Amino acid sequence: MDKKQSVPFGLWPSPVTPELLGTGLRLDGVQFDSDGRSLVWLEGRDGRGVLVAQRADDAPRDVSANLNVRAGVGYGGGDFTVRDGRIVFAAQGRLYTVGLDHGAPRPLTPAFGDAASPVISPDGTQILFVHTYERTDCLGLVAADGSGWPVRLAHGADFYMQPAWHPDGSRLAWIEWDHPQMPWDGTRLMTARVDEGGTALDDVQQLFGSVDQPAFQPVFSPDGRSLAFLANDGEWDTLYCIDLASGDLKPLVKDASLMEPAWVQGISLIAWSGRSLYYLKNDRGWRTLWIVDADSAVTRQIDVGPYTWIAQLAASPAPGDERLALIASSSRIPDRIVLWEKGQTRVLRRSSPEMLDPAELAEPQPIEWPAPDGTVVYGLYYPPTNTHFTAAGLPPALVNIHGGPTSAQTACFNHRAAFYTTRGYAYLEVNYRGSTGYGRKYMLMLREKWGLFDTEDAVGGAKALAELGYADPQRIVVMGGSAGGYTVLNALEMFPGVFKAGIDLFGVANLFDFLIGTHKFEERYNDSLVGVLPRDAERFQAWSPALHADKIKDPIAVFQGADDKVVPPEHSEQIVATLRANKVPHIYKLYAGEGHGWRKTDTIIDYYNSVDRFLKQYVLF
Repeated sequence: MDKKQSVPFGLWPSPVTPELLGTGLRLDGVQFDSDGRSLVWLEGRDGRGVLVAQRADDAPRDVSANLNVRAGVGYGGGDFTVRDGRIVFAAQGRLYTVGLDHGAPRPLTPAFGDAASPVISPDGTQILFVHTYERTDCLGLVAADGSGWPVRLAHGADFYMQPAWHPDGSRLAWIEWDHPQMPWDGTRLMTARVDEGGTALDDVQQLFGSVDQPAFQPVFSPDGRSLAFLANDGEWDTLYCIDLASGDLKPLVKDASLMEPAWVQGISLIAWSGRSLYYLKNDRGWRTLWIVDADSAVTRQIDVGPYTWIAQLAASPAPGDERLALIASSSRIPDRIVLWEKGQTRVLRRSSPEMLDPAELAEPQPIEWPAPDGTVVYGLYYPPTNTHFTAAGLPPALVNIHGGPTSAQTACFNHRAAFYTTRGYAYLEVNYRGSTGYGRKYMLMLREKWGLFDTEDAVGGAKALAELGYADPQRIVVMGGSAGGYTVLNALEMFPGVFKAGIDLFGVANLFDFLIGTHKFEERYNDSLVGVLPRDAERFQAWSPALHADKIKDPIAVFQGADDKVVPPEHSEQIVATLRANKVPHIYKLYAGEGHGWRKTDTIIDYYNSVDRFLKQYVLF
């Protein structure tokens, strides 16, 4: 083995280049066709969503022509579906259809509003979908051949999600909820029958859920006897099964972390196979695959080899066919589309060329530290890792704060960690109070404390790195995007000098502006996170970084998408105006054509190059 060369931390030549990160694919979903052998998945390429179809073992092919496949309800998701050789997908606010084998896409719905989560009826004649137009959401129904105007089936709730057909085509299930709830706060599981004319619903019933009891992803069994769904009805989650004839509600799996925050449409965490259900279990950031018999409730774990994070389950609908497609990764394996069959896994698509030696990539280590109130706070620590270089002393570190804030960082492939650790930085993901995957009580701790607890835990994470001897306390950087960017700004204002610098990506800066300037999905989110105006105006004032930006003295890099509808550019520009007036060292990048996150190759490359230069200028020396 070659002896490692001594090079200062942060200056190690890295194989994880901005170009490598900028040219990778984004794998967003995978589904089986009804033959159980054909697959369709969605790839993000340089800002465009491209649908790819593969018949059995044939070579895959692009099927969405030059359309940018992307559903537009809320944050997106629920982009496509496939059945009987026919694909339906969302693009440019409309639903389109295209054959699995040939043909060009043609529109099914008029060009108004946005559509998501299409589902083809069992007989193939109708498409059920979620629609939004001028702040009104509904479940719509349109003929599969595009004839006639879409029909509004279910309406009156503020939000709809995860529609599903019963196998006989006579019944529907879906999730709905109203402001001010978010879908992880409380939702309603609804069912109804479609009338004989196919234009209205009869026998509408609420089967589960309330304002503080969320239900998630209803799925009918292939034989039509049962309806399965996930729910949070206590500290942990439950996988339930309802007998549709008797109405009996049976818990199949209890007291586990089974759900994830429904930030987007189309999340698939359970899937039927005959009378069994595949499901995923999260253990503080590591996910495993399981199967449970719906009649006996007997469970067993399924070995999926080297993967530590799994998402988007899709089971073959062919009778007796135990095949499962999923998106899988680990800290050393970028996202892949994987086929599991008879105990074996096969890779169908890779999101990157995977040219890196896995030994070059750091593996996360769970760490904990106490919050000021004594609560245990959780994090994932990635040590500096490079097979060719070493350094003396303690490394600089980046403390990353995830967005949401109702979300969490997990043991999936982490491109940010790979970029920094291979250059000689320590890297910490903070799952602060309010994060998911650690029980409902932990998630609810951020209620009326957003701006306080997340900031305290960011500072606590930095101090934990120093106390554990993992990082140089004089060279720790706080970074984050969206809600994480909000925490970055508050940390620099409330705890000046703790961090050497900050990196803010499209962070919320003004809570008052956020109430009126964001999209419908989150416009009442502050009701639970901060409070209600005018009663709680003092909190809005105290925890709005833009109103205290003159307290920022440490260097900061600010990045913003010009087309961001969630956190508009005005938030970043309020911060930057104060930085300029006070001559605080900073950089500001406004990326044209980008929204709430980076999708274009050129943007991703420029972002990482800009951060690298910023760290070298303000942190390393």
